[in-house]
Amino acid sequence: MALAEKGAKNSDSNQHTGKSRGGNSTKIQAAVDGLGNPVYFQLSKGNLNDNVLAIDVLSYMELAGANISGDKVYGTTAIREYITAQNATYTLPPKTNISEPWDRDWWVYKERHLVECFFNKLKHFFRVATRYDKMSDSFLVFIYVTAIFILSK
Repeated sequence: MALAEKGAKNSDSNQHTGKSRGGNSTKIQAAVDGLGNPVYFQLSKGNLNDNVLAIDVLSYMELAGANISGDKVYGTTAIREYITAQNATYTLPPKTNISEPWDRDWWVYKERHLVECFFNKLKHFFRVATRYDKMSDSFLVFIYVTAIFILSK
C-alpha cells in the first residue's frame, strides 16, 4: 500500500465521518466505570444511531455482576438481552412509546451522570471538541491522551 492511499482524502470510509445536520461529524462512543474513569472508546459516524454499536462497545468490558446505565436509546430488546446474557443488570429507561415498559430504579439511573461528566471534561479540550485531525486513528489517539491527562489530575 502506498502512502498516498492512507490519506484522509483517499480512504474516506475509514475516517468515521458521516453527514448530519451540521455537516460532517464523528461520535465518540465511550464506556466508563463506576467512578467515571474511562474504560473503552470507539469512534463512529455522526449519522449512525447510538444503539447500533452498543453491543460492540459492551463486548470489550467484563459485565458479570455489573449494572449498565444508559439513555432511552439503549433500551432495545437486543441490548437488554445481551446484558442479561452476560449476567449483568441494566438501568435503562424505556421509551415513551413502548407498549410494555419495564421497571427501572431512578436512583441508580442518576449515576449515569458519570459518563456525561467525563464527556464534559473531554470536550474542554478544543482539539477533541472540533476534531482537527483528518485521520481517525490520530483523533482516537488524542482522545486517549486527553483521557490520560484527565485521569492524572
